[in-house]
Amino acid sequence: MSDDRDAVATDAGSGDRVLTVPNVLSLIRLAGVPLFLWLVLGPESDFWALLVLMVAGFTDYLDGNLARRLNQTSSLGQVLDPVADRLYILAVVVGLVLRDIIPVWLAVSLPLRDVLLFCVLPFLRSRGFSALPVHYLGKAATAALLYAFPLLLLGDDTGSLAAVAQVVGWAFTVWGVGLYWWAGLLYVWQVRTLLVTTPPVRARTAT
Repeated sequence: MSDDRDAVATDAGSGDRVLTVPNVLSLIRLAGVPLFLWLVLGPESDFWALLVLMVAGFTDYLDGNLARRLNQTSSLGQVLDPVADRLYILAVVVGLVLRDIIPVWLAVSLPLRDVLLFCVLPFLRSRGFSALPVHYLGKAATAALLYAFPLLLLGDDTGSLAAVAQVVGWAFTVWGVGLYWWAGLLYVWQVRTLLVTTPPVRARTAT
């Protein structure tokens, strides 16, 4: 784990490029967030809204793949990618709540986890780290939710296809929310372990 933490701690000067292909794709994904909300809440064009989500999912895969293959990883990209994921989840949740597709408690539970992680960030920074390595549980949770919510949107209709989409969508939702919180609690535990095993930055610089 120390190697991973060292990699995170030393990323400040290793990837300061801004104009890269993966970063452009991430910015395109971010631009799709307000477009998706308008499509869902304005004209209720669910087909086009789903298309925006599909493009977002494809570019999410593509920007990470290209960053590795083209050696275009950057500090900005490491921020843009998870921010875009969270904004899409938040946008879809808001849209589905306002369309009465999912209950309010479900919508509140997801940003609450992010609030929890935001609260532990100062403790992480006290040890000289800006972030911990992304855990596979968090990636699995995000993937499950990005599958779940479009299916629930597709299920907001009549017919056999909508019925199947609703059942499968709720299955992905249950797994996604569970994994989302599990990943969050694991992150908090990792921060707690870091606080115990690593002295504060001031103590290290003093010695």
